[in-house]
Amino acid sequence: MDLFVVCLVAFLASGLTLFSGFGLGTLLLPAFLLFFPAEVAVAMTAIVHFFNNIFKLAVLGKHADLKTVIRFGTPAVVAAAGGAALLFVFSDARPLVSYEILGRDAYITPIKVVMGVLIITFAAAELMPSFEHLAFERKYLPLGGLLSGFFGGLSGHQGALRSAFLVRAGLSKEGFIATGVVIACLVDVTRLAMYVNHLKTPELRQNLFLLVSATVSAFLGVVLGNMLRKKITMRTIQVIVSLLLFVIAIGLGAGLI
Repeated sequence: MDLFVVCLVAFLASGLTLFSGFGLGTLLLPAFLLFFPAEVAVAMTAIVHFFNNIFKLAVLGKHADLKTVIRFGTPAVVAAAGGAALLFVFSDARPLVSYEILGRDAYITPIKVVMGVLIITFAAAELMPSFEHLAFERKYLPLGGLLSGFFGGLSGHQGALRSAFLVRAGLSKEGFIATGVVIACLVDVTRLAMYVNHLKTPELRQNLFLLVSATVSAFLGVVLGNMLRKKITMRTIQVIVSLLLFVIAIGLGAGLI
């Protein structure tokens, strides 16, 4: 069941990303959270996200703006390390509340509450028309790097903030996409380095096939999304995805998943 669910989400999420503005990690993380502890789910999502970005980097990397990468990426890398470290502080904390529902034990832990709040925040932002036009001046790039990198390290949610800060950086369309991909790769490398101890856990060693399958599914989703992009409106996909994320976030906050 976990193989089917994760691969299906990876496949659909990578296609939806072309329309919705959500990153692959934002959509894939809840699927992993259904079957694995939060810190392991974040690490597994980071692996799939990283290889997906490497693929994009090979195609578009030459268009990246080096100055913007340095101004935004340097603080993002530092903040990503801090966010990743904080993740494991939360993951080691004892449950806040435990209860029984329908014959099963449910635990509300600090990390699940944090994840739920983050997912709801970014899902709500996607539903706000004003968020589509949110942008910051170039002088705020280092601040954007800190915020985007921190949330990238903590939960993988970095794409929305990164785009908001880069959109007025004076980049071409190709440069905007490529610069974002390079920065995302830097953050992924940083958080994967922080997750290294957890990458050796039995859950990851025993699920290598799952990780490979999810990565391949994500690539195939991009192909399908590209084929359907003229038939689906961005706003419709944003609403559907946001509502689904609300459901996952509430489930996390209630300790049900």
